[in-house]
Amino acid sequence: MDLVQGILAGDRLALARTLTQVENGTAEGKSALSLLFPHTGKAHLVGVTGASGTGKSSLVNQLARYYRMPAGESTRRVAIVAVDPTSPFTGGAILGDRIRMRDLAGDPGVFIRSMATRGSLGGIASATSAVVQVLDAAGYDLILIETVGAGQSEVDIARLAHTTLVVEAPGLGDDIQAIKAGILEIADVLVVNKADLPGVENTERALRGSLNLAHPVPHRFIHHGKLEIIPEQSAVSAASEPLWVPPILRTVALDGTGIPKLADAIADHRAHLETTGGWEQRVRWRLQTELDQLLQTTLVEGFRSRLPAGAYEQAVQDMLERRLSPFQAVEKLVDGAGGLITEHT
Repeated sequence: MDLVQGILAGDRLALARTLTQVENGTAEGKSALSLLFPHTGKAHLVGVTGASGTGKSSLVNQLARYYRMPAGESTRRVAIVAVDPTSPFTGGAILGDRIRMRDLAGDPGVFIRSMATRGSLGGIASATSAVVQVLDAAGYDLILIETVGAGQSEVDIARLAHTTLVVEAPGLGDDIQAIKAGILEIADVLVVNKADLPGVENTERALRGSLNLAHPVPHRFIHHGKLEIIPEQSAVSAASEPLWVPPILRTVALDGTGIPKLADAIADHRAHLETTGGWEQRVRWRLQTELDQLLQTTLVEGFRSRLPAGAYEQAVQDMLERRLSPFQAVEKLVDGAGGLITEHT
């Protein structure tokens, strides 16, 4: 495929066209994903999440600029996937991150892709994982994934990223917002942005107190928003392994204060994952999650395509008229295939 060859050769136009095909779920996009998949698995995926107004876009912008600064023999190639909310009325999205990251324009080592959620919950678009795979295959060393800022529904980013940054800011009216609904538990690095504003000490104090609650005993740990219990026979060995406790860092994204320390924390977390085997484990979980989602979508679409004409619509109508509960409707569709139509004709 010409587009795939172009991506592997560093053609940005081929990359952009393929990303569009992937987002739209076309046959060409799916074919490209299959051909590119053997070339993936090298990039460090960093998720950036948090409530609206915390300065995530400015932080991502400063991180990308920092990684593009000369460091050693070469700079790192950086891709940014910025997910913006879709309007429930027009179906469109402003994709404002392209406006906020104008100073990165023209850098051949930076690729910015804005995406609309298209109704997807969890802070990221349903096609984000596929888009990230294409960018990984294109040779980008670091991929920054910024979520829409939906607050408590953003834990899905932890299933995609190797390292998750949770961004907070003082003065938002709720110093414990990140504690709610597991948002704090997915953090690998906690960032208090806008640290030049009043109240930064209170925000940091609340986060630090919550961290002490999140890591109470060595044989229990929070991973990807889920409490994991290590078997008793493994508790002793687990206690001897280094436990990653998310650092709390202050930044001011407008002027770049704290960005070098944040980049160091991201590098430290990657080193920790590689040392403890967490890198491979997170990759496994990400691929398993994607496989489960694709299986679910494919099985549902296949099942509905084999139903007799009108059976699904009749099930919905029966639920509307309270003749069947959703559970009963599912049982009828699965067990009887066309039973719903014959009963009511």
